[in-house]
Amino acid sequence: MQQHTLAAEITQIGVGLHSGVSTQVRILPAEAGSGRYFVRVDLPDLPIIPAQVAAVSHTVLSTQLGKGEVSVRTVEHLLAALSGMGVDNARIEIDGPELPLLDGSASVWTANIAQVGLVSQPVNNQVPLVVTEPISVYQGDAFVSALPAPETRFSYGIDFDLPAIGNQWHSWSLTAEQGTTSASFAAEIAPARTFGLLHQIEHLQKTGLIKGGSLDNALVCGPEGWLNPPLRFANEPVRHKILDLVGDLSLLGTFPIAHFLAYKASHNLHIQLAQKILDWGF
Repeated sequence: MQQHTLAAEITQIGVGLHSGVSTQVRILPAEAGSGRYFVRVDLPDLPIIPAQVAAVSHTVLSTQLGKGEVSVRTVEHLLAALSGMGVDNARIEIDGPELPLLDGSASVWTANIAQVGLVSQPVNNQVPLVVTEPISVYQGDAFVSALPAPETRFSYGIDFDLPAIGNQWHSWSLTAEQGTTSASFAAEIAPARTFGLLHQIEHLQKTGLIKGGSLDNALVCGPEGWLNPPLRFANEPVRHKILDLVGDLSLLGTFPIAHFLAYKASHNLHIQLAQKILDWGF
């Protein structure tokens, strides 16, 4: 088996969606078997936060990882880009509490990764988990499942009362050939931007969230349609949900061979499924 890390470092600066704080991120090559992990370089002793399910500390409108009193928020887009582009091992240094939202998608990250390229790292005895029975979590009519399948696939459905969104479905396969996977992820999933509903924005702002949100880094939808078209895909919102799901399930370290099927789910349900998969077989 082979793992991969970056061939060179990546640096990016931007504003966090919820905190509104500008941070700098440096993504560095890491040793085989070390996984993806964050380092808070702005804090004494440079605390390390592993990108693992056990480190999840918060899942309201983003995924937050923590260790003790130290945390890093809105990690899902970067982690989706790293895992979708085949980066198994990476040291992610950040000088603040939240990852930059950038344009609301993972396109900047995937472009950076493609630009520097990857380095192969031989490893021993790495056998992917194969899901052999359905594993599911539910909340009302929302659910996310891992189903037995011959390949790793992510399928998602959403349903909103707003006519511009409505009912949308999309499915994307993580193919076995690394180059194909990277190109497919970068073209089909990474460009999909985060989206919000106009009638929820005031409430979210009053509760101290989305301080860094704007029409430049998030799609906003109201009763009359999108406030900031055009969309990059006709079903861009549901593709973004796949982006979030890929990022959240990347906390497993490697993706099990399974069909991940979600409907109206959330970061919380994504993480619940990841934990259930760990309890089942990892």
